[in-house]
Amino acid sequence: MTEKEKMLASKPYRAFDEQLTKERQWAKEMVFDYNSLRPSEVDKRNRILKELFGETGDNFFIEPPFRCDYGYNIEIGKNFYSNYNCIILDCAKVTIGDDVLVGPNVSIFTAGHPVHPELRAQEYEYAFPITIGSHVWIGGGTIINPGITIGDNVVIGAGSVVTKDIPSNIIAVGNPCRILRKITEADKNKYFKDLAME
Repeated sequence: MTEKEKMLASKPYRAFDEQLTKERQWAKEMVFDYNSLRPSEVDKRNRILKELFGETGDNFFIEPPFRCDYGYNIEIGKNFYSNYNCIILDCAKVTIGDDVLVGPNVSIFTAGHPVHPELRAQEYEYAFPITIGSHVWIGGGTIINPGITIGDNVVIGAGSVVTKDIPSNIIAVGNPCRILRKITEADKNKYFKDLAME
């Protein structure tokens, strides 16, 4: 297997392989162009993301600056919005559903390194896919770790570190991120804590 095939199969691999280095470099050039455009040049930014990402739905917007490793492992659904400083280390596939909101300074990490220092010194890495469902809101400063699945209709509180899967229809917060409660019909009448919709 090539190092890329190992990476995509969630096996230990060496990221400084010639092919992977070249692919990361191409993505860095694309991201540099993206982040360097003027705020009014939305169409140009969107064209770059369509070329960079594996798949894009209709109506997406990512506030610069943005960072990723490869780009081709990222798939976003329709009506996707990410605020400033989003980082997606997409050594494995990152699949994001429809109507997802991502706060500022959110990091999505498919990549990791072995615990034992000798293996790290040999430049081994690994990557596990991340799946985020539809109608999800991820609060600012959240970190999502390798191999995580987040269900539909989930709210992840700001500053959370997600180390375990989160089922659908849940509010989850904290470090490590834990289930706080289910989202219910009563939440339709509030927009923040106990503040009522009018």
